[in-house]
Amino acid sequence: MPIVAIFALVDAYPQPAEYHLFADTRKIFSIPNFWNVVSNALFLVFGFAGLILLGANAHLAILSRLKPACYVLFFGILLTAFGSAWFHLAPNNDTLFWDRLPMTIAFMPLFTLIFGEHVSARWARRLLWPLILVGTASVIYWDYTESIGSGDLRLYGLVQFLPLLLIPFMLLTYPSAFSTTRFYWLAIALYGLAKVFEQLDGHIYALGGIISGHSLKHVAASLVPLVLIKGFRTRRLVNR
Repeated sequence: MPIVAIFALVDAYPQPAEYHLFADTRKIFSIPNFWNVVSNALFLVFGFAGLILLGANAHLAILSRLKPACYVLFFGILLTAFGSAWFHLAPNNDTLFWDRLPMTIAFMPLFTLIFGEHVSARWARRLLWPLILVGTASVIYWDYTESIGSGDLRLYGLVQFLPLLLIPFMLLTYPSAFSTTRFYWLAIALYGLAKVFEQLDGHIYALGGIISGHSLKHVAASLVPLVLIKGFRTRRLVNR
């Protein structure tokens, strides 16, 4: 229903060209846009750490039915390091595809995980791959429409922002299977802070020319998987 509504009520809009313009374009060690590129390393570190801990069964409080979602979540975060770094080496729509695809792969299992812990683990497991398919399709659809000169970000925007509305609703409305959900709220706050840094890219860089808002966006967003790992290690199962 939301997909039908957004296509019926919202006009198509392409990727703005100015999205590819960043404040800090310094070339260091022969790497263009150095800090926007290397700040993605934290995604690699924390994504890999999550996969290692899952594989080692390191006392992570996760429902067994939802472990596949966790694996895909941290794998998507790890891939984001490469996709975002590739984009920032040469910002354009072609490289942006590889930035957005792994991020979408990470968004969908996180939504599925929270849905499973609060609403239904059985249905969450069934929804995981269809939702990943929808997320992937949203990026492919945007890329295709850009290639034919009629860029359309509506589906991608829905896939990115609808979960951000539904996750707080689930956290507030449905009881959790675990002892705490505070770390999810911290993760949401960090993602929100990342979006603020993104919007203030040039303003932050102008303060001293040390680091840009977009680089800080990467740092804030990359702390989300660290918060998730810490939360999974410290909570306990209290329901179901």
